[in-house]
Amino acid sequence: MKTLLLVDGHAIIHRAFHALPPLSNREGIPTNAIYGFFGMLHKATVDFHPDFLVVCFDTPKPTFRKKLFKKYQSNRPAMDDTLKPQIPYIKKLLDLAHIARLEKPGFEADDVIGTIAAHNKQHDLRILILTGDRDLMQLSTTTTLIMTPRTGLSDIHLYTPQEVEKKMGVKPKQIPDFKALAGDPSDNYRGVEGVGQKTAANLITRFDNIEKLYQNLSTIDNSKLQKKLANQKKDVLLFKKLATIVTDIKTDLSLEKMKFSGFNSQMKEGLQQLQLSSLLKRFFDNKPQLTKKISPVKTINSSQINLF
Repeated sequence: MKTLLLVDGHAIIHRAFHALPPLSNREGIPTNAIYGFFGMLHKATVDFHPDFLVVCFDTPKPTFRKKLFKKYQSNRPAMDDTLKPQIPYIKKLLDLAHIARLEKPGFEADDVIGTIAAHNKQHDLRILILTGDRDLMQLSTTTTLIMTPRTGLSDIHLYTPQEVEKKMGVKPKQIPDFKALAGDPSDNYRGVEGVGQKTAANLITRFDNIEKLYQNLSTIDNSKLQKKLANQKKDVLLFKKLATIVTDIKTDLSLEKMKFSGFNSQMKEGLQQLQLSSLLKRFFDNKPQLTKKISPVKTINSSQINLF
C-alpha cells in the first residue's frame, strides 16, 4: 500500500518555532522555524517513506468561520515578528524540492487536508496527517492516521481511531459534536455554559451526535442541563459548524501532482544559502559549501520577493 503524507504547514511551523530557541544565520535571518519544520518533515519522510506528499497552509484572508462567528480565533496573539519572515523561505524551499503545497482563501489548512484526504479515499492508500492540531483527529479512520509531536520535535506519535477515542473520550467523527458542547478556548467559542469535557463526552456517547441529542432532549433527567442545552441550541449548532472540517473544497491537485521522490539539489542549494549546515548534513549527508549570500526577508508576501 502506498502512502500519502499530508502536512499541516502552519501548525508544524508554529510548533517548531516555539520548541526551539532563537536561531539566525550570519545575515541575521531567523531560522529556528525553518530548521524545526524541515527537521520534522525529514523525520516523517524517513520514518514513513511517503510516495505522495503535500504541505497545506492557512491564508491571511478571513475564513468562512470568521464570517459565521466574528470572535472566531480573535483571542490569538499576532504572529511573532521573527516568525513572519521565515514562512516565505519555508514555502520557497518546498518549491525548490518540488514538494506540492496548497492553500485556499476562505479556508483553513485543516479543510484543505480534509478535502485531499476525502478525495483520495478511493485509492488504495495509507493517509498520514502530520499536525500539531487536535482538530484534525476527527479525520482519523482505519486508513487515515494522525501524527502529532508529543514532546519537542522528534517524538511523533501515531494516532489510530481507537487512540483518538481514548484521548478525546469520543469517536473521531464525534469530535465536532463534542467541541460544540464543551467549547474550544483556542478558537474562542465557549460551548454550553456549565458543560465540561466529561459531560460533553457522556452526552455524545449517549446520543451519538448533536442532532439526536436535541431530538431527545426531553429524555435528559437533569432539568438545569436540559434548559441550558435548549437555550443555547442555536449557538451549539453554530459551534459544530465551526468545529467541522470541510472535505469538499474544489481543487485540481491530483495525486500525480503530489508525487514525492526525495529531496533534490535545488533544495540543497537553498539550504546552503540559508547556512543551515545541520539540515544539509541530515538531508544530504555531506558538508555544506556556501554559495551566494542572501539578504533578510522584510515581507511575508513571497510573490513580491526574490528569495534565492
